[in-house]
Amino acid sequence: MSTFDHASLIQNISESLGPFRKSQPDAMQGFGQLARAAMAEGALSSKHKELMALAIGITQHCSGCVGFHVKALHKLGCTREELEEMLSVCVYMGGGPALMYAAETLKAWDALA
Repeated sequence: MSTFDHASLIQNISESLGPFRKSQPDAMQGFGQLARAAMAEGALSSKHKELMALAIGITQHCSGCVGFHVKALHKLGCTREELEEMLSVCVYMGGGPALMYAAETLKAWDALA
């Protein structure tokens, strides 16, 4: 489990990708468009889509994903109870490694509140 500050991680990732956004604008615009389309309200709410994205980030062991999706879930009004239920599914499907990232996620949840 990481011991870093997720707010700083989000900022560092965004800053580090700045030059890449400039050198690869079409690819990055395409990625942004895909993200907006995939996360838009539809048959599933944006909140449920963010919970799914966070679950994938946890099971893929992506700390950056944890930070970005926890931040988005706060903005979407996700409750800690909803988050914890999703985390239990992650642990069920991902075992011990997912449990370690569940702990990281809970730390990020509190820090980014």
